[in-house]
Amino acid sequence: MFSRFFGSNRRTNRAVTDVLYGEIVAAARQPLFYAAYNVPDTPLGRFEMLSLHLFLILHRLRSEEGAAKAIAQELTDEFFLDVDHSLRELGIGDHGIPRRVKKLGRMFYGRAAAYGQALDQNDPAALADSLKRNVRADVEIWPEAGQLADYVLAAWEHVAKAGADAFSSGTFRFERPEALEQAK
Repeated sequence: MFSRFFGSNRRTNRAVTDVLYGEIVAAARQPLFYAAYNVPDTPLGRFEMLSLHLFLILHRLRSEEGAAKAIAQELTDEFFLDVDHSLRELGIGDHGIPRRVKKLGRMFYGRAAAYGQALDQNDPAALADSLKRNVRADVEIWPEAGQLADYVLAAWEHVAKAGADAFSSGTFRFERPEALEQAK
C-alpha cells in the first residue's frame, strides 16, 4: 500500500520530469530567440520562452492518461517551483513571492489558452498576434512575431507527432531553432 505513495513509480516520474524540464529549459534558452527573433533577453523574456515550450508539451499531453498525465502535472509543478526560485534569486522577499507567482500563473494560463486556440484552429496570424501581445507588448511593431510563430508551428508539429511514450520515458527532445533556420 505504501509503495504506491512512496514507491519507485514516484522516483521514476521525478527522474523523467527532471529530464523533460531540462529539455524545456534548454529549448527556451536557444540564442536564436533573443538574437534573431528579438525576444527580450530579460527575466520576463526568458519566462515567455520557458512558458511557450512548457505549453507545447502540456498541450500535447492534455488528452493523455496514465504516466503521461502524471508527467504533465509534475512538469507544471516543476515550472512553478522554478518561477518561485527565480523570483527569490531576483531578490523578491518572502511576502511578495505568492502574489507574483499567482500573477505569473495567470499570465501562463492566459498565454496557454491563446496559443492553444491558435494552434487548434491552425491560425498562424492569430498565433503571431498572441505572441506579439505577450512577448513584445512593449513595442508597437514586432516584425519577428511571424518568425517566432513559424517556429512555434514547426515545434508544435514535432511535439504533436511524438508518442506519449516519448514523454513518459523522458526521451522527447525539441528540434533546435538553429537547425530549423538552416533547413529553410
